[in-house]
Amino acid sequence: MTDCVLAIDLGTSGPKVAVVTLDAEVLGWQTRPTRLALSEGGGAEQDPQDWWQAIVAAARAVLEQTGAAERVVAVAVTSQWAGTVVVDERGEPLRPAIIWADSRGARHVAEVCSGLIRVQGYGARKLARWLRLTGGAPSLAGKEPVAHLAWLRHNEPEVLERAAKILEPKDWLNFKLTGEFVATYDSIAVHWATDNRDIHNVRYDPTLLEWIGLPRAKLPELRGATEIIGTLTRAAAEALGLTTAVEVVGGTPDLHSAAIGSGAVRDGEAHIYVGTSSWINCHVPFKKTDIVHNIASLPSPLPGRYFAAAAQETAGACFEHLRDSILFADDGLGTGTIPDDFWTRVEALARTAPPGSNGLVFTPWLYGERSPVADHTIRAGFHNLSLRTGRPEWLRSVYEGVAFNTRWLMGYLERFVGKRCDPIRFIGGGASSRLWCQIMADVLDREILQVVEPRACNARGAGLLASLARGHLTVEDIPGRVGIAERFVPTAANRGVYDEMFAVFLALYRKNAGIYRRLNG
Repeated sequence: MTDCVLAIDLGTSGPKVAVVTLDAEVLGWQTRPTRLALSEGGGAEQDPQDWWQAIVAAARAVLEQTGAAERVVAVAVTSQWAGTVVVDERGEPLRPAIIWADSRGARHVAEVCSGLIRVQGYGARKLARWLRLTGGAPSLAGKEPVAHLAWLRHNEPEVLERAAKILEPKDWLNFKLTGEFVATYDSIAVHWATDNRDIHNVRYDPTLLEWIGLPRAKLPELRGATEIIGTLTRAAAEALGLTTAVEVVGGTPDLHSAAIGSGAVRDGEAHIYVGTSSWINCHVPFKKTDIVHNIASLPSPLPGRYFAAAAQETAGACFEHLRDSILFADDGLGTGTIPDDFWTRVEALARTAPPGSNGLVFTPWLYGERSPVADHTIRAGFHNLSLRTGRPEWLRSVYEGVAFNTRWLMGYLERFVGKRCDPIRFIGGGASSRLWCQIMADVLDREILQVVEPRACNARGAGLLASLARGHLTVEDIPGRVGIAERFVPTAANRGVYDEMFAVFLALYRKNAGIYRRLNG
């Protein structure tokens, strides 16, 4: 019987817990929802205990579904990245977790990054050291732990005073599993406090720790993503329905596990992920930074490797917002009842609109943007509406708007990498849509490879890391373990309309950025 991994994938909307064989076959998965609390001023928080309860429920369900509990030899966690969980000596959260979408610290992070001589909003001396050591710098958009900590310092200083450790979401979950306070080289990267120049010896830098205002004692020990960090505690084993002999690997954030689970692990091979958020990433053989467009090569979960990341804040969330707040809002005007075949109906209706949506342009910036502009003030919108605009155009323009933003990102990523990325693997819930696959191919003018079971790629990636940790597979084996469901080639007849619409998309940002700053600054 094949040994298996319990792969825990904590997303913003909740965890997906899967059973994955050491050969990367996904035997089954279960999901459970978690709550997201948004507040005025850009707040975005979640309860870590809510995460854990949802994970336990999903884990027990998938183990019952697959009957694989006795075959599980390892647990691997992947999760949302750039969050802040503040805990006491017992690992108990002192407040809700501040997650990646929280921008309340934007006004304070500028103070952390300031200096006498400014370059792109940073003090020149600080920027030079950050780039030389880490490969990047804290985002001025305020959606990273440096900004979270700055906000806490100004608003809840007593919490930081009481804190024993500051952890990433993944690393708090690993604590719940093992009782160990450990971070991995890749998960800690966006604290911008580590010297990443020697990828085999990533370590905290005292000067950077001083700048972000954290004593070394409040941060966890560092390990590799493919290292075994411990075994399940008795409490964790009983909660999950496993034994204390089960090993726990270091694991990795979601951007990283998606790269592994997509199969695009060779240098320069790109993948696109579309879920709640979106990104286009690839591995590279060098440490480099594009500070203007918020792209950097950071430590990969694969030993001795870097990968380049370019993230988009909202993608699938645009459809969810349209569904929950407009089409099926439970406010007395609508039914509030979402049909079971909602996504099938959406795709079928969107297919009836022509490429370019009859001139309707959607900008997908519902919660600001991270790359290629770090701007927390920009917002989404439908542009060029007319009395002839119908629901098919509304829906298709959302697919296209996310693809336009991906093309914007891709241009800077390819410049960063120094080569054309073609073909590109497509994963995440968005890749389940054949229409979105074709629109991506047409807008990007790249062949799109729809990966088998695209919604399970993060869990598959976590499982593959456990397989590497246990010596069952090598990195070279990974591409052959990830199948391609379908290939989508660009439609030549659509190139002209999408080139024109993309130019309009860029112009909408340039011409409206100042208005967004006045409204939302």
